[in-house]
Amino acid sequence: MTTIAQTSAVGGARPDVLSGDRTAFIDRWIYVFTAAGFIVIVLLGFIPDSLGKMAAVEAGQRPPFPVVLHVHAALMGSYMLLLLTQTWLVATGQIARHRLLGTLGAVLAAALVVVGFVLIPTIYHQVFAGAQAAPPPAKAQATAFVGIVENIMLLQLRIGFLFSILVFLGVAARVTDPGFHKRMMILSIAVALPAAFDRITWIPTTLPGRPVSSDLYVLLAIAPMFLWDIYRNRRIHRAYWVWLAVAAPFTVAVHALWDTPFWHATAKRLMGV
Repeated sequence: MTTIAQTSAVGGARPDVLSGDRTAFIDRWIYVFTAAGFIVIVLLGFIPDSLGKMAAVEAGQRPPFPVVLHVHAALMGSYMLLLLTQTWLVATGQIARHRLLGTLGAVLAAALVVVGFVLIPTIYHQVFAGAQAAPPPAKAQATAFVGIVENIMLLQLRIGFLFSILVFLGVAARVTDPGFHKRMMILSIAVALPAAFDRITWIPTTLPGRPVSSDLYVLLAIAPMFLWDIYRNRRIHRAYWVWLAVAAPFTVAVHALWDTPFWHATAKRLMGV
């Protein structure tokens, strides 16, 4: 028989049971929360930015968006929604449906990589051509903007390579290590968040001087999941160490090359201009 001392005043449930229920709830839903947070970040960054650019296109102040940009936006939006769906399916115990949608995720990820690497030179050549055709009063400003785009290209290349590697590692572990798999799939998309953070005009930024803020905001975005993992496991999960080991060399390279004459010359050679 349960004694009064073993019960709590909240619905007659024992404190340790309530604590266990809360822990199990967070265990299931922390990944859903993280994926949903990523979507909020993307919306905060891209909706105002896109509306502003569409208005500029209509006013004749900038050229129309290339088709590949629309394709990239559609693929990225689909992938983010799929990530949210996948975390929700796992949280609600619908593992069979989660695995079924995994194939679609792999296809979308591959398409994102291909389209992303097509988008980089497309945007660059559009900006470069605009600078070449700019009237003398705007020539200096347009040329300076080309340099900014060349620096941003470092971030874009880092995203493309890191996303590819991390998705591969996550997919490879889907059967042998589900815990590593679910964390890595979320961490793989986290590396693309600088594209959104850099468009949020009301938060502090170190750009265009240095991309420090871009990296710090990514760490902030994954902090809830990371801190919960440490609280629950009393250690840093292997997925974060792998993420750090893969991302560190690319991040060091980005900061070392940022705005150097060598990189600007290299970027022009890579773009064939």
